[in-house]
Amino acid sequence: MASVPPSARPAGTARPAPATRPRNRRQLIVDAAGRAFSERGYHAASMEEVAAAVGITATALYRHFPNKYALFAECADVMVDGLVAALDEVPSGAPPAEVLAAVTRITVAHRSSGGVYRWEARYLDREDRRRLKVKFNRLVERVDEAVQRERPLSDGRLRATAALGAIGSVTMHRTSIAQRRAEDLLLASALRVAGSGPAARVPTAHLVELPARPVPRTRREEILAASVPLFARDGFTSVTNGQIAEAVGLTPSALYRHYPGKTDILAAACLQAAGLLAQGVERSLREGDGPRDAVVALAATYVAYSFEYTDLNSVAEAEVRGLPAGPRRPLVLAQRRHIAVWEQRLRLARPELDPRQARVLAHAGFGVVVEAGRRLRWRDTPGNREAVTALVVAALGLRGEPERR
Repeated sequence: MASVPPSARPAGTARPAPATRPRNRRQLIVDAAGRAFSERGYHAASMEEVAAAVGITATALYRHFPNKYALFAECADVMVDGLVAALDEVPSGAPPAEVLAAVTRITVAHRSSGGVYRWEARYLDREDRRRLKVKFNRLVERVDEAVQRERPLSDGRLRATAALGAIGSVTMHRTSIAQRRAEDLLLASALRVAGSGPAARVPTAHLVELPARPVPRTRREEILAASVPLFARDGFTSVTNGQIAEAVGLTPSALYRHYPGKTDILAAACLQAAGLLAQGVERSLREGDGPRDAVVALAATYVAYSFEYTDLNSVAEAEVRGLPAGPRRPLVLAQRRHIAVWEQRLRLARPELDPRQARVLAHAGFGVVVEAGRRLRWRDTPGNREAVTALVVAALGLRGEPERR
């Protein structure tokens, strides 16, 4: 059909504007992919899902990225690159508040996609992971340098790493809070952790009573115990039924007599983690402590649990998003109950906090444990537990001496 000549068009009718490709389409793709990987995990997210979020076809997406790994690797880099760039704009010699404010501003602005680094980066190949670690260490060094100028500390690198963990925690939960309020809350928390303020005093770590490590007594329990370290090391999706079967001396087909599928093993691991943590929390709060002591007990218990059950905790934290809705539901409820305990106890110790602020700070404490634990390579000693507990207490903003019994 021939086009209509301009003279034949109704007066005032303009030629339809041709569709134009957004100049920032690659950035739109990375943003959408970051959200998908953060919310659903690397393996569960698909290129088709990312393309739909941007409003393009999968074919158009592949013009920008040859495969999902290339897109994922760029997402992991973008967040850290943004933080490095933000700190490069901060003048040399700036105080800790200015340095950490730059990190906080970028992290909160990209909270929906920033979780890629924290858990999903383990799916990067060795060279990409090494490069990402180098960039993260630059952030740690910059924070540590700023704090050391103000107050020399022997454990400055640990504190700087933990402070970044407090800020980065906002990418791992969905508590609704205004951006500016989140920035103010997390900046204050990170400054306390980094050491720009009075040191927290906490009870010794040996007072924490954890549930005993489960001893496998049935073949089903042996399968679960053998699977957890494999999931923690290689990621759930990368582990095969053959690897699990070999670890317990079974044929792959024999696994199905005990678990319908590999997902059921993961769900059992996550439920075990939730149960052990709940038992630990119940024991820590059993005695009639004052408000501050109760929060310190919660912190010490979470630290002890994270060091004692490192593989189990990392699997539960990293892989729960990949579970189907049915098995995930009781785990989500367990997480909500755990957060509710923290919220209640923290607001008793700090009545000025509202529920959302208390939840954000609780997650900041969890972030401190993750990054500080990694920095210490999860070496489980009383000194390490006590040091990390003190950092969590600082993140929560508790002041003064513990109540005396």
